[in-house]
Amino acid sequence: MGIFKIEGGIRLKGDITPQGAKNEALQILCAVLLTPEKVTINNIPDIIDVNKLVTLLGNLGVKIERHGKGSITFQSDEVNVGYLETEAFKKEGGSLRGSIMIVGPLLARYGRGYIPKPGGDKIGRRRLDTHFEGFINLGAKFRYNKEDHFYGVEQPEGGLVGADMLLDEASVTGTANIVMAAVLAKGVTTIYNAACEPYLQQLCNMLNSMGAKITGVGSNLLRIEGVQNLGGCEHRILPDMVEIGSWIGLAAMTRSEITIKNVSWENLGVIPSVFRKLGITLEKRGDDIYIPAHENGYEVKKDIDGSILTIADAPWPGFTPDLLSIVLVVATQAKGEVLIHQKMFESRLFFVDKLIDMGAKIILCDPHRAVVIGHNFQSQLKATVMSSPDIRAGISLLIAALSAKGTSTIQNIEQIDRGYEDIEQRLRNIGAKITRE
Repeated sequence: MGIFKIEGGIRLKGDITPQGAKNEALQILCAVLLTPEKVTINNIPDIIDVNKLVTLLGNLGVKIERHGKGSITFQSDEVNVGYLETEAFKKEGGSLRGSIMIVGPLLARYGRGYIPKPGGDKIGRRRLDTHFEGFINLGAKFRYNKEDHFYGVEQPEGGLVGADMLLDEASVTGTANIVMAAVLAKGVTTIYNAACEPYLQQLCNMLNSMGAKITGVGSNLLRIEGVQNLGGCEHRILPDMVEIGSWIGLAAMTRSEITIKNVSWENLGVIPSVFRKLGITLEKRGDDIYIPAHENGYEVKKDIDGSILTIADAPWPGFTPDLLSIVLVVATQAKGEVLIHQKMFESRLFFVDKLIDMGAKIILCDPHRAVVIGHNFQSQLKATVMSSPDIRAGISLLIAALSAKGTSTIQNIEQIDRGYEDIEQRLRNIGAKITRE
């Protein structure tokens, strides 16, 4: 297991370019199973979770041709569906949360799809009911083996048939999975309460370029007219909005002058405005974000009636839950108080004890809410030894360590590697003192 050694309290300066979006890549890569033709994907992030999925596709028989950095051509013309019932697949599929999204394409094109209970961050309960209820609505037969937590769906005689459905939650991966199954179903499918995140929009636009007929993209009501087959295409993944938010938080906490390059402003939603509520100055320079050094700190904006600022997560176009950990860390050095309300996952705030050990003033009210009382840089966080519990908490602790006084150690950094590409070198490029051991 690797560790990071971080010397904190150093001002950083320079440009940093966000990687391709992890959450989009996991959807897009599964979609290559829908066609026997070649699909070329560009701007693929070189991170553990995405690389695991590429390996899984290869083991299924998908042909993989690598080009330059972040560019791969896939061809799914000789898929071995029998691999799904092997012990090797049970182990491989169970190590990756994103593996659940191979089920929809396999069900649609090959008539069956299986998956072990997928892994991923331990941030609370992450139900799969939305996925399988959607498949059942399309006519699929569902089975579940409780002993080894193995899920399966199979097409009925005559194939999948379009249906009207109301999702019980606006699940991004659930919506993606159902859309990928419905594009090859007979008739029309309507999905109400669909997720509409930019990455889901990217998937729908990619499928349309392959010959699918999806309307309502960007809304919570999708209409999908099934087609008999899909063709190949070329697609470019958006920059990762969560990484962009992470670099905004890093700049503020270390009082550094940083420019984040090529951020795709039109796909950031409320992210810039939420950081501005914390008092952070952001400038739009073309498609870049410029953050000046906050020499005098940053002051939290109260609500109109003077109430404490509350920042909560919500389905798009609300604030992404993946950035609440970053916001919480940034609030530890703000002038003012913030209530962080993490609605979706009941274990995601459990890393705050590590920040409290560093000297942060945080009251964990319950599993979903924490009050942060900012230091206004009157006292620095103190270096410590800590372990990364999940991807987003891991990057938050890394940001805290870069702002802290002294040398910190972060263990279990493989969690950070799951979501952030070549992070220590990119941070060193802007002046950070960080080593991997």
